Amino acid sequence: MLCVLLLAAGEPWESPAMADLEAHPGVVVLKRCVDVDDLLASVTSGQADVAVVSLDAPGLDPASVDHLRRHAVRPVAVTSTRSEDLDVREHAQRLGITAIVGAGELASLPRVVTTFEDTADTRAREAADVAVPHAETAPDGRLVAVWGPAGAPGRTTVATGLACELARRDVDVVLADLDPYGGSVAQHLGVLDEVSGLLSAARLAAAGQLDDRFASVCRGVGDHLAVVTGLPRADRWREVRGAQVDRLLDRARSWGQVVVDTGFSLEDEAGAELGGRPSRNALTLAALEQADEVVVVGAADPVGLARLARGLVELRERSTGAPVRVVVNRMRASIGWSEKEIAQMVEGFSRVAGLHFLPEDRAGLDRALVSGRALVELGDSALVQGLAGLADAVFPASVRPVAPRRSGRRRGAVRRRTG
Repeated sequence: MLCVLLLAAGEPWESPAMADLEAHPGVVVLKRCVDVDDLLASVTSGQADVAVVSLDAPGLDPASVDHLRRHAVRPVAVTSTRSEDLDVREHAQRLGITAIVGAGELASLPRVVTTFEDTADTRAREAADVAVPHAETAPDGRLVAVWGPAGAPGRTTVATGLACELARRDVDVVLADLDPYGGSVAQHLGVLDEVSGLLSAARLAAAGQLDDRFASVCRGVGDHLAVVTGLPRADRWREVRGAQVDRLLDRARSWGQVVVDTGFSLEDEAGAELGGRPSRNALTLAALEQADEVVVVGAADPVGLARLARGLVELRERSTGAPVRVVVNRMRASIGWSEKEIAQMVEGFSRVAGLHFLPEDRAGLDRALVSGRALVELGDSALVQGLAGLADAVFPASVRPVAPRRSGRRRGAVRRRTG
């Protein structure tokens, strides 16, 4: 049985195409989608095999087509113009669609849907066919998502600390701020950027130009750290689709190691499925779905640990498949609990790949924030050593003798990788 999603965007061929598909043996039209967002939300269910889409559907872009293929859905485009038309072919090529049904060819749609084989690489299909560890699906760099429950447990501190530690070891790394509730990576690193790297990446992904212009969405911090700054205002999350985030993270992997600072919420927006609109948390969910490992950050106080416990259960129910590593942040003697006691609590809620404790260093973090510098640049401390140990565990390939720290830092254009 072949399950088909249909997005006609009001084109007159919708009704006859629907009738032809439903009359064809072995074909079921799973849903008639109202727009591209509805289509992208529908493919995540994993039930569809083919998406029949209008070539001129508003919002259909290369990132959307990549999203379809990531979920093992083959795209077939229908146009009211002749399929041999040069403009039609070029438009479809820009989108990454090779199967086209043009004017006068609508009767062949069921045959195309049932016989067309998409040769494009689909990570989702490979993962289903071959039993390999989750991390081995990464085409190049390793992607680590830093997540944590509500309450500001220190997600951004850990994400920036990890990325800066890798850069200090001369490892190329991309730090992406995907927090839809008000990311602060730029402020942590003293990056004054009038243009959001995330919004720029979304626009370039929609135009099919992100691969060639990836460097333009990054701010260089030193020689090895590229920062994709977050949303300038929290209400602008609507301008970024999950499919565009997927394209951004794929491109970042080809640049180097990737660290993503995410939001706290994993909830789907109420009514999103009915309206076909992505939820606000699509940015976070897209990062977790692609992650080779998830670093979960929780605060070491009673409220923070309770939130951490609930968060681990919620993350486990999401079943992303990536190993989970827990970081208990702001550990201090005044709490009265030992690391062993906290470890027993954490391990009772979820199986974790590792457990790390980072000490409280309010004075050091204040100096770093006020100066707009990475913590590792301010000298050695217990917190810096803890972040270095976390980097050793999360990015084992980076473990090697560390070069002496440079006293200053240079900001400039991101260096392109060669070779």
